[in-house]
Amino acid sequence: MSKRLFTEKEIKILSKNHYVKSVSAKGITYTDEFKRIFITENEKGKFPRQIFDEHGFDIDIIGKNRIKSSGKRWRAAYQANGVEGLQDTRKENPGRPSEKQLSIEEKYERLEAQNSLLKAELELLKKIDMAGEEAEKETEINIPVSQRFELIKSVIEKFKLKNKVRYLCKQAKVSPSGYYNYFSLASLERRKQRDKQDELAKEKILKAFNYKRRKKGARQIKMTLEGEFNINYNLKRIRRIMKKYGIICPIRKANPYRQMAKATKEHTVLPNKLNRQFKQNIPGKVLLTDITYLFYGKGKKAYLSTIKDGSTNEILAYNVSDRITLDIATDTLLQLRNNKRVKFADGAFIHSDQGFHYTSPIYQKMVKKYGLEQSMSRRGNCWDNAPQESFFGHFKDEASIKPCETLAELKREIKSYMSYYNNYRYQWNLKKMTPVQYRNHLSSVA
Repeated sequence: MSKRLFTEKEIKILSKNHYVKSVSAKGITYTDEFKRIFITENEKGKFPRQIFDEHGFDIDIIGKNRIKSSGKRWRAAYQANGVEGLQDTRKENPGRPSEKQLSIEEKYERLEAQNSLLKAELELLKKIDMAGEEAEKETEINIPVSQRFELIKSVIEKFKLKNKVRYLCKQAKVSPSGYYNYFSLASLERRKQRDKQDELAKEKILKAFNYKRRKKGARQIKMTLEGEFNINYNLKRIRRIMKKYGIICPIRKANPYRQMAKATKEHTVLPNKLNRQFKQNIPGKVLLTDITYLFYGKGKKAYLSTIKDGSTNEILAYNVSDRITLDIATDTLLQLRNNKRVKFADGAFIHSDQGFHYTSPIYQKMVKKYGLEQSMSRRGNCWDNAPQESFFGHFKDEASIKPCETLAELKREIKSYMSYYNNYRYQWNLKKMTPVQYRNHLSSVA
């Protein structure tokens, strides 16, 4: 408000305007009628100064600052409480009502209202902080706006503060209009319809998620839906449904690849002929092999040796043992040789790390006998055999290893998984095909 005081002459002039309720040297009290007229005209696009001028006010007497502050105050009151906000609840004299004029009951009610508002604000901020911390732990994102709206509604219902929506929205950093729209009948109906659609999508996604009793991530679900059920959902929708219904993907986060024991000095280390050229689009050309450990039952340990086709990702041979002797590698190589579905391409070679199994003269002699060349990763460089290491990581995430109680039970589970992996596990970098499908695809275009 302007600090300029009205003169007696100016007070007389202003008092003659029937839109003035009272006037003193310090300020003016306007009628409720004029406030409503001001809001109506202002919403039509008229400027505050123009409205005052058209309704008989002398702009030079009132001053631009008073007009501006009055208009701002009335608009805020109207937005907060509608027409009721424009009503003058004061006595005939200007200024705030004295606390002494209130009865004990009125004072008590006012304190109760203030107390409820403070409690509501504290409750809301507490809930938002808790929800935000939980969301940050799980998804590393801020609490959704829709959840903020729900929190505001619960606080309003708890403390009966229907006329404080705008204030609580400000505390929660959301739009009041968005709050009202969120709980409108149209929005509730849209969300209801969307929830029905999401329920149907969830059933289909869960069907793919549990297909062949192997849990999958979003991309695996997408490919399984397309390949097995002829359903095409985009990844964004699948991830949204998984997040909404808590469908947890078991796929691991990236972690450093573990390396096997290094070769002893008397064994022969061979050069790296592969140089990470894993994908040569020729089945039977690049063979990758390695050994990993498996913990199962109550503290039991076993080992898995595999040979993987670098071009198709198909597991061509594998061997499970409770000992990590040379036999685990040589027996896997023997299974590869006896696999009638495997046809070696010209210049085929088998690539491994520098573990003592693969530097052994016995193993190397066996490789040559089968007409294969041999290649080895550089010392301490797990990336030189990355696809094989990646397979072990996915295998441990997806296969049910820990529940197995005996070695025989473990072998049955691994046999089941290998069949699933080769024939039913769709892979993004294989043109969304399974390893067997991709092998047949490469053979048909060769």
